[in-house]
Amino acid sequence: MSSTLLFRKQLFQLPPALRKSLFSTASTITNPEIYDVVCIGGGPAGLSLASALRSNASTKRLRIALVDSQGLNGGKSRDDAALYSNRCSSLTPASVKFLKECGVWEKVEKQRVQNYHGMEVWDGVSGSSISFDPLDATSGGGLLDAVGELVPGNRFTASRRKYEMGDANMVATMCENQNLTNALLEHLRTLGDVDTFDRTKVDSIQLGPEPVDEKSLNLSQWPIASLPNSRHLAARLLIGADGANSPVRNFAGITSEGWDYNQHGVVATLRLDRTFNPEDLRTAYQRFLPSGPIALLPLPNNKASLVWSITAPLAAKLKALSPQDLASMVNAAFRLKIADLDYFLKHLETIDVADELSWRLPNTSPTATGLPSSLPTVTAVQEGSTASFPLRMRHASTYTGHRVALIGDAAHTIHPLAGQGLNLGLADANSLAQRVTYGMEHGMDIGSAWCLDGYNGDRWAKNNAVMGVCDKLQKVYSVGSGPVVWARSLGLGLVNRLGPLKGTIMGAAGSA
Repeated sequence: MSSTLLFRKQLFQLPPALRKSLFSTASTITNPEIYDVVCIGGGPAGLSLASALRSNASTKRLRIALVDSQGLNGGKSRDDAALYSNRCSSLTPASVKFLKECGVWEKVEKQRVQNYHGMEVWDGVSGSSISFDPLDATSGGGLLDAVGELVPGNRFTASRRKYEMGDANMVATMCENQNLTNALLEHLRTLGDVDTFDRTKVDSIQLGPEPVDEKSLNLSQWPIASLPNSRHLAARLLIGADGANSPVRNFAGITSEGWDYNQHGVVATLRLDRTFNPEDLRTAYQRFLPSGPIALLPLPNNKASLVWSITAPLAAKLKALSPQDLASMVNAAFRLKIADLDYFLKHLETIDVADELSWRLPNTSPTATGLPSSLPTVTAVQEGSTASFPLRMRHASTYTGHRVALIGDAAHTIHPLAGQGLNLGLADANSLAQRVTYGMEHGMDIGSAWCLDGYNGDRWAKNNAVMGVCDKLQKVYSVGSGPVVWARSLGLGLVNRLGPLKGTIMGAAGSA
């Protein structure tokens, strides 16, 4: 750590009065605009925090500014409703509940979201598997179910059970990030009174000037975000929702530790060999491969979202494939034995992927690979939907400083294998909004440690636990042979046979 950052970190740990006596700014800023909350970053985490504050009677009169380097007018709706973005998130019931409480969820395009109620997860090496199915607890439904099962292709049983259960056993809801962002922006426009500075990059963040006389406002311990055109925003509370390379975090001198996985997440929108109706119970699929997990997550109708974690060189090769060859590779990754898949990956540039798959697949036993019988076949990849992003884990040493709070990727980044990244960010926003509300209702300075320490205490340990589990899973399933494979297969098999434990796991994941 540089001496400047170390000094700044130590400075912010001091009480305000002592800090002022030891350090005064040489700021030349005059007459900054005063805000209660300045949020740097207009992604889902920052927007949901602003929505939560504006939706609450105790905080709706706070003066809030939202600054983002991108546009905040909402993305263009797709002309073709059959096309889906490759950036989708799996929202837990807790996240959806928070968005409903804020009034945001009603603005989401419901025809473009997809609930799923089950998960099939299996080990690519041993074939051991675990099925999270809410219908297990209600099996043996009686005559109606038995009769329904006699009719080929009927959906009576699943539809009836879904009607009886409602969405009480929903695992998660797939939603395009842009769909959620559009809903958040529309909700904020409806609420009004949030000053937005979009397509605006923060030039600098520094502490404010000393008061020039006894009547002047003392901003010497307030962070001030300087924008182009000589605009300066003084924040009673500065929110860092500005991503993994957070300038707000750097200003506060908060360190962020972690490591790179040397993997990229390849994402794409897939077309499946079957079309699903809205009343159908849907399932997500994930296979753990030594090179990284691959997941197929349901979207409406015959669409699905792909997330494939793999080494950076192989990710580049996968992106270079034609849509048809990539579809064949996805089918191979889900269905072939590891030795066959390794051959494909090593010779991607020289083999005919579809031809190789056509003769290897009939000679591969689904039982040997642990393949779920319900897994659909990928028939195509949506043109132009393939992309990738680097995978890493980072965790800030604390989420708060004097008049500073971090949320979302500014506070933590996580491996996508459990689909928890956005959910953790929304949970941060919910928790911080609750702390600010409590502070307002009890006469606190919302930028003080007195108000903010509760947020750090609530979220840091919870996020650290989730990140630790995901990191350990990534490492354990990266092993391709030996005792680790035997041990993880045994554990997966035991959990699969313990219904109540599976229910506990699903409940914990859904409440993250």
